[in-house]
Parts: sequence; structure tokens; C-alpha cells
Amino acid sequence: MHFARRAGTPAGTTPAQPRQRSRRRAAALASTVAGGLVVAVMAALPSSADAAGTFTASFAAAGDWGSGHQASITVTNGSSQSAASWTLEFDLPAGTAVTSSWDADVVKTGNHYKVTSKSWAGPFAPGASQTWGWVGSGPFKQPTGCTINGATCTGGTVTTSPTTTTTPTTTPTVTPTVTPTVTPTVTPTVDPSGKKLVGYFAEWGVYGRNYQVNNIKTSGSASKLTHILYAFGNTTGGKCSIGDSYADYDKAYTADQSVDGVADTWDQPLRGNFNQLKKLKAANPNLKVLWSFGGWTWSSGFTQAAANPTAFAQSCYDLLNDPRWAGLWDGIDIDWEYPNACGLSCDSSGPNAFNNVITALRNKFGSSFLVTAAVTADGSNGGKIDATDYATATQKLSWLMPMTYDYFGAWNPQGPTAPNAPLTSYPGIPQAGFNAEDAINKFIAKGVPANKILLGVGFYGRGWTGVTQSAPGGAATGAAPGTYEQGIEDYKVLKNKCPATGTVGGTAYAKCGSEWWSYDTPATIGSKMAWAKNKGLGGSFFWELSGDTSNGELISAMKSGLS
Repeated sequence: MHFARRAGTPAGTTPAQPRQRSRRRAAALASTVAGGLVVAVMAALPSSADAAGTFTASFAAAGDWGSGHQASITVTNGSSQSAASWTLEFDLPAGTAVTSSWDADVVKTGNHYKVTSKSWAGPFAPGASQTWGWVGSGPFKQPTGCTINGATCTGGTVTTSPTTTTTPTTTPTVTPTVTPTVTPTVTPTVDPSGKKLVGYFAEWGVYGRNYQVNNIKTSGSASKLTHILYAFGNTTGGKCSIGDSYADYDKAYTADQSVDGVADTWDQPLRGNFNQLKKLKAANPNLKVLWSFGGWTWSSGFTQAAANPTAFAQSCYDLLNDPRWAGLWDGIDIDWEYPNACGLSCDSSGPNAFNNVITALRNKFGSSFLVTAAVTADGSNGGKIDATDYATATQKLSWLMPMTYDYFGAWNPQGPTAPNAPLTSYPGIPQAGFNAEDAINKFIAKGVPANKILLGVGFYGRGWTGVTQSAPGGAATGAAPGTYEQGIEDYKVLKNKCPATGTVGGTAYAKCGSEWWSYDTPATIGSKMAWAKNKGLGGSFFWELSGDTSNGELISAMKSGLS
């Protein structure tokens, strides 16, 4: 069974094309630089049945560009008792103000702020930490007059980077009550750099592509990944449903095909990809697996889901907790293309629909379960990012994945030739805002915290034929031939078929004969990972595993670049 790869293409193009796009221009925002001032404050709590001992709050500047800043605040329960909630109060000096926040309820009175924990965070257990944050105007400045639960704060100031600080900002404590913001950044699945490396596994790849779960092990990729996203589950009738039952849990594997070298039997209760993923997790205890729903082909059911988010969340909960594959899933990924906008079909459920669906999932699955989303990377003015309230939804998400590829391709058969996944704009780019930097800046400007954003990488290229000009911007006569689809090819093929001859917008391109291709190489991926780190992003993700070489060249470049 073959679907459009994983996401979409611009409205009006054929559904066989793998991904999304439609972008325009992002509001400018100066780069967020990791590092800054961390203010550690402590308060003695009143002795009570529900909270005794001390709470600690640390304020870290996650970025400061003079006219604005981003802050990350961690509250840690240092007492021996569980607390139902916490309340933090402080003042900010003149010239500095909170303009948007996430993962906590913030009430502003003049320069005074009263912050309370979210209801979905649940009981605040001893040793647990919760992180929330804000984007503010003016430079980052030290809060004053801090109290927690009514007790006066005491403590001092430490100058350090949030990624290396030994304050509770990076406490390794993980309990079932840790909020979704904290969970993905403190689990053992994150490498020492604190960055996530997330890859998609396409269920249909087990057929013509002959890419099996075992290939994740033999390529060396399993030890480098922090999370695998299994694509896709369907959204039939506005509910989570099975995508391909044969590939998912019925296909039998011989001993040489199996992750652990043990062949499937006819009467075992679970076979297929699900069983192989369970074996892969057993061999890699720090690896987490999420089930992704939707994609370019199967997003139409989200419109119905948005009409009854609670019922949708219940259906997802029931499916992921089916006893046949109990213990397999660590999270759920929503790939809705696109809320309140057009993909293969158009949705008009309103700017709040996405947040309503994500909120229902978070409420149903609880605070310790991963809930993520792959979203548009349309950085244009009035484009798909502007159609939906992504910032509010991200308060409940573990992380957000803008699909920063499929910007340009042979769905415009006459060209002009342009890169599949530009990191930055460049002179002559066919559409303003169609690049990763503009899209990510736009999300940050809207209040999405940088450390909850992952940079997307495509393990494939897009190409045209009938091209005479080597540089980008040339005319073409149609899509270049591809192994599975016209106009698209895996990196593992392109590296030999059409080696890169130049770079544009931070990605590679090549002309071979009359064909012109654009794709990422280990070198351009290294540069992209450095950019993501400097931007303070939470890591990177890619579509999809079968496009890499048998020894995992691209994954290795991502891992090295993020470390």
C-alpha cells in the first residue's frame, strides 16, 4: 500500500507527491542565542500536609536580542510532600515585560506577575520539576520580589548557559507528574547535548522499498535516534484508526529479517512492524516510539475530529492501548495537513480547532505521555502558520515539528528550479517566506518557545528535467525521473546518480545531464544542525529512514552536528 510519502504538496498538485507546501513571508525576528543569565531563587514553604520544605525556581534567558527575549523558568518541588499546585509571584523591572507565555497561567498587574501551574500538570510530586516560559519585550532582566506559595524567595544569581547549568533547570528527575514541557528534555532518550534526534519510519516502506525495522538496527541508526515516529495511522470518521493492518501487526518475519534473529510463528499474538518495534525498543531501552496519525493522504478525518475532540482523543487512547501491542507506544504524533487551511483537502474548522484537538489529547493521555505535532512551515505573510493558533496548542505539546522541506519541486514542471529545503532565503528565491529560517522565526514571534521547535530535514531530493542552466532559477520541461515517483529521489540514490555541485540557501544542488536536483548532504546537514543549536532549538527530525544509506550517513551527520 503506497501513500503520499508523509506530508503534502501545494494545493492543486497531485496527491502522489510526498509532502506539503505553501509558504510566504515571516515577520523578522532576531536570532535567539542560547545562553544568558540564570537567576536561582528559593523559598521556604509553610509546613502543611500538602507541601513542606523548599521549592526552587530558576529563571534562564534562552535568548536575548535586545528588543526582546525568551525566558525559561523551572519550578522544582524540593519538599518531601506532594503539592496540588504552585503559585509563583515576582516583579519585572521597567523596560521588560512578558508578552506571551506557555505551560503556566500568567496574570499581569502593572509590572507584577502572578503565575500558577496548569490544571493538566496534575499533582506536583516531591522532586518533580515543571518548566514554563515566556517571550518578552526588552532585554532579559532579573526578576525581583519573588515568592512561591506565599513564602519569600531567597537566593542569588548565577551566570551560565541553560544547557549546562546545574540549577534545577536541568534536573534529571522524571516522574509521572512531570509536565509535557519537561518530559522530553529530561528523559534518557535525549543525548548529552539535550537535543532530540527524531526520525519517521514509513509503514509502507516494508513493501517495494524493502526497508524493515531491522534496517534501523543494521544501519547503526537505532543507537543515534532518540525517538521514532511510526507513519501513519488513519483518521477515519474523525477517529484514530489502523493504517495498514498487514504491515502494522500481521506480516511475518524470518529469523534473518527480525531484529532479534527470532522468526515469527503462525500463532503468535503479534507480528508485523509493531512486534519488530517492540524488539528494537528492548534492544535500545532509551529509544522512544510514537504513532503518527494523518499525513498528506489521511488528514481529512481531522476536520471531523475537531468537531468532537474528546471523542477523537478517546479513540486514540483506546487504539494506542490495545492489549495486543501494550507497552509499545510512548507518545502520539499529529500530522494534520492543514488545520483551517488547504492540503489534499481543505479544512475550515477555525483557528482554535488544532488547539482543541491537542488539548483533548493531552487531557486524555496525561502529562507524562509524549504528544507532538508535525506542522506547516509556511513562513509567508497570511500563510498557513497565520491560519491557526499554534502557540496556544504548543503549550500542551512536547515539541513542534515544522516541515521545513518540500518548499519547491516539479509540481511546477516548468520551474524555476529551486531547492527542496532551503534553510535561509537567497537572491532570486521564487517565493518569499519559503525557507526554514523565516518559518521558525515566525513561530517564535508568535510565542512558540524555540526549545520546543525541531528543525526538519528531508532524506530525499526533488528534481526537474529539460534543464540547461546549472544555477538555481532555470527553466525546465517536467519532473526528473525517480525510482518510485517522478520528481523525487532518495539521498542514497542521488549521492551517486547526481553528486552535488553547489549550495544555495544552505542546501545542496546538482546538475547532471539535463536533470537538476536539490537535496541535503552530510555537509549541509552539519551546517543546519549548527544553525539549530545556535537558534536554541530542541533538536531536529527527518523524513524518512529509508532514504538514508545502509550505514546511516545522514543520521550520523545529524547526530554529530547536534552533539
